Formats: sequence, structure tokens, C-alpha cells
Amino acid sequence: SGTEGLSEAAVCKNADTVVTAVVGISGLIPTIEAIKAKKNIALANKETLVTGGHIVTKLAREYGVKLLPVDSEHSAIFQSLQGNPKKIKKILLTASGGPFFGKTLEQLADVTPQQALKHPNWNMGAKVTIDSSTLVNKGLEVIEAKWLFDVDIDRIEVLIHRQSVLHSAVMYEDNAVIGQMGVPDMKLPIQYALTYPDRLPMHGNELDFADYPTLTFAKPDTDTFFALDLAKRAGREGGILPTVFNSSDEAAVDLFLHEKISYPDISQSIAYAMEKVKNTENPTIEEILEADKYARELVYSRR
Repeated sequence: SGTEGLSEAAVCKNADTVVTAVVGISGLIPTIEAIKAKKNIALANKETLVTGGHIVTKLAREYGVKLLPVDSEHSAIFQSLQGNPKKIKKILLTASGGPFFGKTLEQLADVTPQQALKHPNWNMGAKVTIDSSTLVNKGLEVIEAKWLFDVDIDRIEVLIHRQSVLHSAVMYEDNAVIGQMGVPDMKLPIQYALTYPDRLPMHGNELDFADYPTLTFAKPDTDTFFALDLAKRAGREGGILPTVFNSSDEAAVDLFLHEKISYPDISQSIAYAMEKVKNTENPTIEEILEADKYARELVYSRR
């Protein structure tokens, strides 16, 4: 069980691809073990790259394995890059905006866990659903995209797209925008990661544009959902800061779900932890795990 059990499963001799789909930093060590066992990685655990991107991407190159994205947004970017991977102007990373799109900080003061768990488009676990509502999840995806596609943080633009039909897109140097569209469904990104570079037939989730007569796009409100800017700062500065961002959020979401802190306190806890730590460049696995523990302690002791 635990990290040991996950690592044993991750190096299973009969597997050629390992789907990393656990939540949180717990995916980091098993993913590294799978890479060392020369397994291709179908990555549905963004925290692996958020906390250890500099280590994981280097190991993937060293062992000659593929990192194939399973998140619908990163799968869309991956599909949109086929043919012209070196001509990116910027990545357009879409977000639904969660259940509180258009709300102010004052309006969110008394939000309950039950309200935050009602996502408009996706059926996900509690942690990811809360992160989606605060835009923390999108912040984690920005950092993940940096490592997956070797793009500077400031060339990744988040767009609020309420319908979740355009899963993400790439703008090329000539300003052409190529994106991947589909119903809000994880079947395609999971299948494509497992069958790449082939495309296999799929039934039951065909996009009917008549069901979506209006597609809307807006810039994120980073005054209310300021965790997104915190994530960009963490991704820009690197070191252990992305780990602190992720781990302080994990602790804060746990406290919120147990009604120990308020909803706005989630993002405020992340800001607090990020200000308290001294950054370390190119951290080792041991330093990452130490930062993970310290960030959690900061948040739990703050309340």
C-alpha cells in the first residue's frame, strides 16, 4: 500500500503504458519508478509535473519514454501541436470557470463545501472539483503545460470557456489558431493517450454543434480568483515554489471540506505558505518532499 504499493504497480512487467491517475503529489515517486522501468506515461496526475517537472521530463528523455497527457486540456494542446510543435506563439488553455464564475470575493465568503462541489460541466473527485472552483486546478495545469510543451509560463493564456467544448488551442506564429473540440467527456483524451499515434473508432460521445448554439470566451477574474496568478508566479520562479503552491492547496482544501476554514481561506492559505518559504532552485526529490511536508504544516498551523 501507499507509495510502495503504487510504485510496485507502476513497474508491472506486462504493461507498456502506465496511467498515472492518483490525486496529488503521491503520484510523483510511482511515476518516476515507471519511467525508470521504461514505461510510457499516460499522465492524469498534473502534480507530478507541477512538483517535479524538471526531474520527470529529464528522466523521460533519458529513458526514451513518452509523456502523454490525459487531462482534456493538455490532450487538446497535444493534438493541436501535431505537425508544427516548434512554431508556437502561445497556448490557449481553456477553463469552465467553475460554479462561481462572475462572483466577487465578498459573495464567496460564506460558500459551503456542498456549493463548491457542484461543477457545471464535469463530474470529478472532491479535490479536483474544489480546485476547479478556485481556479487552482487551472493554475496547476498552467505549470503542467510549461513542462509538457516546453513553453514559458507567460506564453500560456487562460480563457474562461463556460461550455467546455473547445478543450484548448494553440496559436501559431502566423496567428492561426488550431484547437480540439468535443463534448465535455474524458473518453477521447484517455483513449488517445493509450492508442497514440493511432485514432480508433469511438461511439456515444459525438459532438453535435446544434446542441451548443453559443460558445463564449472571457478573461479570468484574477482579483477574485487570485490563486491563478499565484500559480503563474510559482511556475515562473520554479524551484520548490510550485510544490509549496500545490501542497498548501491540498492542505487548505482538506480543511475547507471539513469546514475548518472558509472558502476564500483556500487561496489565502496558498499565498501565506508561498510567502513563508525560501525558494530552492533545482530541488532534489528529498527537498520536494520536505517542502511538501513544510507547506502542509504551515497551512494546518495557520488556522
